Amino acid sequence: MTEELFREDAALPACEATVLACDETGIVLDRTVFYPLGGGQAGDAGTLTAASGAVLPIADTRKHPARPGDIAHVPAAGADLAAFAPGTRVVAAIDTERRRAHMRFHTATHLLCALVPHPVDGCSITAGYARLDFHMNEPLDKEALTAGIARLVAESHPVRHRWITEAELDANPQLVRSMSVQPPRGQGRVRVLEIEGVDLQPCGGTHVANTAEVGRVVVTKIEKKSAMTRRVVLGFAEPAEG
Repeated sequence: MTEELFREDAALPACEATVLACDETGIVLDRTVFYPLGGGQAGDAGTLTAASGAVLPIADTRKHPARPGDIAHVPAAGADLAAFAPGTRVVAAIDTERRRAHMRFHTATHLLCALVPHPVDGCSITAGYARLDFHMNEPLDKEALTAGIARLVAESHPVRHRWITEAELDANPQLVRSMSVQPPRGQGRVRVLEIEGVDLQPCGGTHVANTAEVGRVVVTKIEKKSAMTRRVVLGFAEPAEG
């Protein structure tokens, strides 16, 4: 099982690791800083560098479909895998600019959840935009939501994660805001993300440490996707910071 270093430290840019497997899905490591696609958040990109100096560009990261608990680092098309056989020691380094964008947007979607008190039935977080689909039929105001996010960012709320038991989650079902993505079960505990005084809900994604780090995020579009779905799309008011 791949040790998920990003769960405890989203700011960790690199780590040393050992190749466990190399197959058609990708490279499996014993530990990694790469976040795999999940919970609406895109997978990380970056590089694996072997002791020999060989560098393997990683285009995406996914949960391995045939190895439960393992994470597959997906090589760029046409990459040479010869230097990355099982047992090889590597340095795994993420694209920090891409990750930083994911962290800023993911935290911003939690701020948006605090402003729109309705269940979420769809989510996508990329380096270029983020979107949330809310299960509701009331209209939403783009300028009001942008102003609300800006206020929460300016208030500099601490952002932290902690773990609760599955029994605690069962006793507090209102913590789950998402209709489409349920917290993973079977491990006995669930990771929750808390924005102090603003939001608390299960989340396994990567986040900034304070809302001030979200920076200038604006609502770029609001769409009526169906009678009971309102889509809110977020963008950066300036290029993503590295």
